[in-house]
Amino acid sequence: MRETGNVRENPIHILIDSGSTHNFLDVNTATKLGCKLKNTCPLVVSVANGETILTSSLAIPLFQTQVFGYDVPETATSTSSLLKGLKTFFYNQTIDHFTYSPESYQTFSQRYYVKSTNWGGGNSPIFVYLGDEQALDLEVGGSNLGFLEENAPKFKALTVYIEHRFYGKSNPLGSMEESIKNRKVRGYFNSAQALADFAEIILDLKKRYSATHSPIIVFGVSYGGMLATWFRLKYPHIALGALASSAPILKHVVSNDAYLQVVTKDYKDTSENCYKTIRESWTQIINLVSQSDGLSIINKKINTCSPLSTENIMYDFLFSTYIRAAQYDFPPYNPVESICKGIDGAPKTADAIDKVYAGLLSLFGNITCFSGSEASQVPAVDTPTDTTFGWPWQVCSEMISFGVASVKMNDTETMFPMIPPYDPKAKMQRCQAAYGVLPPPNWLQTYYGGQVCLLSYILLFSFLHLHLNF
Repeated sequence: MRETGNVRENPIHILIDSGSTHNFLDVNTATKLGCKLKNTCPLVVSVANGETILTSSLAIPLFQTQVFGYDVPETATSTSSLLKGLKTFFYNQTIDHFTYSPESYQTFSQRYYVKSTNWGGGNSPIFVYLGDEQALDLEVGGSNLGFLEENAPKFKALTVYIEHRFYGKSNPLGSMEESIKNRKVRGYFNSAQALADFAEIILDLKKRYSATHSPIIVFGVSYGGMLATWFRLKYPHIALGALASSAPILKHVVSNDAYLQVVTKDYKDTSENCYKTIRESWTQIINLVSQSDGLSIINKKINTCSPLSTENIMYDFLFSTYIRAAQYDFPPYNPVESICKGIDGAPKTADAIDKVYAGLLSLFGNITCFSGSEASQVPAVDTPTDTTFGWPWQVCSEMISFGVASVKMNDTETMFPMIPPYDPKAKMQRCQAAYGVLPPPNWLQTYYGGQVCLLSYILLFSFLHLHLNF
C-alpha cells in the first residue's frame, strides 16, 4: 500500500506492508531529509524477497501521516551492508533426539539464516553461529554479526546463523510463554537437544551445498559460547574448531569471586575514581545499616519509592545493577560508562552514596524514585521477551550454579562487600516452586566435563588458529 507524506514540505511516497511492525527508511535518505537518528538495539527484519535488512536506529519523524486513523510509527533505518544477501530458511526439526516414544518424532520449524555471497564452494569453510537465549533476529542484529561477516570474505566462507530451539520463531508451540507452561513440552528445552538441532542443520547444509569436505567452525557468545565449546566436544566429527567469546564454561566449578573480579575490572578500567567510589559506598551503607535510623537515611539518599524493610533489598538492587551493567556493557548503551559518568560528574563534596545515586540517575534517567526492580531493566526492554520466560527455566533445569563461595572485599579482590557463603537451598526452593523440579546438582560437569573442558577449550583455539591462518 502506498501513502503520501511530507518532510519539510517535500512530498515523499511511503510504501506500507500491512504485516510489518515498522516502516523502514534508507539511512542515506534519512540523512538527506534531515531526520534525527536515535541509536537503538539492532534488529534483523525479513523482507518480501526473502532477504534481510539490519536496522540500527530510529529516524525521529519530521513528518506525520495516518493510515486508517492510526499514526505511522517511527521509522527504522537500515545501515548495514554486511547483512545484504542473508536469507531466511526453516528446517523441519525433530522435537526429541534421544528417546523413541511416539511423541519424540513430532517436529517444529527451526529458523536459520544463510549468507552465501562470500562462499567459495568446494573445500571453503563454513562459519556457523550458534544462537543462544534470545530470538535470532535480535541475536544477529547485535554486534555479534560483524566478526563473522568481516572475516568471511578472507576465507571465502559460507556463514550460517542458527536459532536456539524454543526462542524466536523456533518454538514448538509458537509461544515461549505457552511452551514454558506446558510441563511436557518444556522438558525438550535443554542444551543437549539444542546441540543435536545444530548438528542436524549443519549436516543438512553440507549435503545441500555439496560441502562434504568443508571444515566447520562454530561460534558463540556467552551461553552461545558454552554451546560452541560443548558442540566441539560432543560433535568433533562435525566441527573442526570452536571460537567461544565470553563463555563461562567453568562457572559451575569456580567461586563467584572470579566473576565479581571480572565485573570489578570493568569498572576499574572505565574509571579508577568510579571503582573507588563504589567500594567506599558499601562501607558507608554498612555503617548506616548499623544505626537505628540508618535505613531511613538510605531511603532518602537513594530516593526509594517505599521505606526499606531490610538492607538486603538495597544490597540486591545495587549488586544486580552493577553486575548486569557489566554483563551488557555494549554500545550504544554502555551502562558501565553511564554509571561511572554520573559518579565522576557528581559534586566533589558529595559522599560516596550520593555519588552512587548520581550514577544510578545517569544510568536509568531522572526517574521519580527507585523501586528496586530497575536492575532487571539493564539493558532496558519495553516488554517481556522470550528470554524473560525461557532463561529462568534453563537455569533451573540445568544452568544453575552450585560451585560458589563467600566474597571478601579487599585491595586485591572485588569492589563488592563481604557476603555470607552461598546457600543453594533457597535457589532450589524457588525452582521447585516455579516449575516443580529440583535442579540436578553438577549435571553440566557430568555431561560436558569441568576442568577437563578447559584443556579441550585451549586446544580448540590453537587448532582453529593453525588451520585458518596457514
